[in-house]
This record gives sequence, C-alpha cells and structure tokens, in this order.
Amino acid sequence: MISVAVVTYNGEKYLRPQLDSILSQLDSGDQVVVSDDGSKDSTREILKDYAGRDARVQLVDGPGQGVIANVECALKNCRGDYIFLADQDDVWAEDKVQVVMETFQSTGAMLVMHDARVVDQDCKKVLMPSFFSYRHSKKGAVKNIIKNSYMGCCMAFRRQVLEQVIPIPRDIQMHDQWIGVKCDLKYHRTVLLAETLLDYRRHEDNVSDFGHNTPWVMIKNRLKFLNRLLNRGMVG
Repeated sequence: MISVAVVTYNGEKYLRPQLDSILSQLDSGDQVVVSDDGSKDSTREILKDYAGRDARVQLVDGPGQGVIANVECALKNCRGDYIFLADQDDVWAEDKVQVVMETFQSTGAMLVMHDARVVDQDCKKVLMPSFFSYRHSKKGAVKNIIKNSYMGCCMAFRRQVLEQVIPIPRDIQMHDQWIGVKCDLKYHRTVLLAETLLDYRRHEDNVSDFGHNTPWVMIKNRLKFLNRLLNRGMVG
C-alpha cells in the first residue's frame, strides 16, 4: 500500500492539477492524506470535493503550528508501507510512482529521492532543468548536514523510516533534511534517481526558498540541527 502525504495552506491556485497527477497513478487501496493547516481560500472546499468523490483522499486538520508540524500531522495519518511526500503546487510525472516503486524493489532502498525540474507558475517555462545539478545533490549524512540537498517533494521512503524521524524537531529549518539525514544515519540505504519525475513550480507563494542565509545564520542552523540529532540519539 502507498500513502501520499500532502500538506496544504491556501493552495487553491495549483492544487487540482497536483491531486490529479497523484491520483492517476495510485491503486484503489492506496491513500492520499492531506493535512490542511487552516486555509483561508477555497482549498478546503476543493479537498472536500475530492474526498467526497474519491475514497482514497483523506482530509485531516493540521495543528496550525507551521509547516513542520503540518508535515508530521500528515505522516502520522499515513497507513501505507511506502510513503511519498508531496507539495500542494507541483505536478508529478505520469510514471513517477512506477519508477520509484521499481527502484525500491530492485535496490532494497529505504529512501528514494528523484530529480526535479524547476518551472514557472504555469509549468510552461523551465527555469532549471535539474535540481540535482543546481544543488550538487548527493546522499550521506555529513554532506547533507553541511549543505542540504534533500528535497521533500521528491522523496519516498519505507514505513520503518517513520520510527526514526517522528517527532520532527520544530526549531530546525525544514523537515526534508531531517528525514534524509536520519535515514542515512540509521540505514545507509538511500538511492538518488537521476530521472526527472516532478515539475517544481516557483511562484510568489512558495514556502521553500532557494536563496542563501548569511554565514552566521547558516552556522547557527547547522549547530542547532546537530544538537537535535545528538539529543535524539544519532540513530534512534
């Protein structure tokens, strides 16, 4: 069984194409968990419409405590053996699920992350053909503590990984670095796929930022991240 964890907040502009691209690839017994964090636009109405027409879609109320807490809320409601993360505003390639699942089976990976291309808000203009190339993406805990290249919307992992990552510390920058590094430390079975299996929209409402902090802020964030790893136990 596959679960897809989606977090939403005021996502009415782009939500329908994303849900359609996900649902078209799932079996009848799979699950899409959408944790909505108090949207003020028509996002909840859209989600209620999908949930009313498709039993695979489960709408849950987010905790209203920010992105990381909302991601954790979605993950806690996932029942699948394999869990895919998804943003509200991207579009999945039509063979994403098939390619990722084949990779799990052929490699024994615990976590799979594929490449993405960055596009404009209308998915018409390619702004960046490869996130991997831009970010110099590599697996490994040390590399991704120093400079994170894990991108949550491109990730899928086995259910066992949840035992390592939940609860997610609320004061780290983002959940994707935490999930990737914790998985690396525990299992050493991460696979990066060069296939571009997602269109990542860039628009004025993006939560994630491709910019860089000042050196001091970057050092402080890394020290905080390391402290949370040590407090939790590096592999537990």
